[in-house]
Order: sequence, then structure tokens, then C-alpha cells
Amino acid sequence: MNNKDTMPDLRQAKNIELVKNVLKRYNNAVEALDVTGTERFFTAESDIYENGNSEGNYIHYLEHHLVPELKEFKSFAFNDYKVEIQIDGNYAFAAETYNYVVVFAKDNTEIKYKGVTTSILRKAKGEWKISVSHNSSRKQ
Repeated sequence: MNNKDTMPDLRQAKNIELVKNVLKRYNNAVEALDVTGTERFFTAESDIYENGNSEGNYIHYLEHHLVPELKEFKSFAFNDYKVEIQIDGNYAFAAETYNYVVVFAKDNTEIKYKGVTTSILRKAKGEWKISVSHNSSRKQ
């Protein structure tokens, strides 16, 4: 075996780590209740779906759904997070499963959810960005 035989595996592993990093940075921003600048993780023509509804592109989702929703929260925390990623050329397919806990600011009500997100990421100009994302959840 020579170095050329291991190059595709190393490139694949590096791309998987880069995709994981994009997802982690986005999730960290949601947990921090501050999604400022997260549009850099999404393509301009992204499509966002939540619980079966089309939310438009990420900017629309951010302005009309995510930011107003996060303002209602005192805290948001992921746990039991798992991710599986497959790379195919300049595309990555991610399946995230997790639980999360939301505490509402107005009355400290805590609600636990079980969630899943599937995403398609595209690599352009050396950067992985989310092109399509669909998340859904239900109360535990």
C-alpha cells in the first residue's frame, strides 16, 4: 500500500470533520441563543423545512422564525447528540439525532423534546455550507 491508496480515505475523513464542524458551530449558536452570523453556514439559495413546513431560505427562516423563537427562551440545550455523515463528491448528507431542553423566559417552563435534522451540504470554494435542512421534533 502506498500513500496514494490512503489519500481518498484521508480526504473523506477530513471532509467529514469539516462538515461536523459546520453543524457543531450552528448548533452552538442556537444553544447560545445568539444566531448572529450563522447565515455563513448556509448557501444563499438554501431551503429550510421544519416539522413538514417550508420556511423558505435560511435568511427568511432566521428573521421570521428562529430569532423570534429564540427570544422566548431562557435556555436551549442539546443532549444525546449523534450525527452520521456521508460524503459524495461536493455533497454531504447529514443525519443528526438529539434530545433538547427548552426553558421559556416568561415562566421558566421546561419542555423536553426529541429531534432529528437531515441536511444536505454543498462544498463550494473549499467551504461546506448547508443547502437543504429539515428538522422535526416532538415532546418527550
